Amino acid sequence: MQLVIIRRLVLAVLVLGMGGLLCELALIAHYEDLSQIIPLALLAAGLTTLGLDMAVARRWSRLVLQLIMVLFIVAGGLGMYFHFRGSREFQIEMDPQIRGAALVWHVLRAKSPPTLAPGSMVQLGMLVLGYAYMRRSK
Repeated sequence: MQLVIIRRLVLAVLVLGMGGLLCELALIAHYEDLSQIIPLALLAAGLTTLGLDMAVARRWSRLVLQLIMVLFIVAGGLGMYFHFRGSREFQIEMDPQIRGAALVWHVLRAKSPPTLAPGSMVQLGMLVLGYAYMRRSK
């Protein structure tokens, strides 16, 4: 019984997290080029596949869900790289003399693009992988 409650709680966190992140990215117009559309598409696919797995609960639906979550993790890592690179270029434009630790510190503290924000995709991906494992081991 306790495992069922934990599963439902984790599912609620996942749906709220994915749905909230999808809304946030749409509201800030995070779709200017193809690389910005990737997290939107993955979030929509993740929500859809999560719903599908809840509805049919088959081995193939869980495998598709796990594949999409691996893509979440990869996309989150790439997103952090792209955000870091974009912020780094901006910081160098603002101060061409900045280098080393000072540059990294400025990049990490930048508000736009927020360097570590794509890490939420990594967290969601890892959480869904754990959730899929919990569903498998009923």
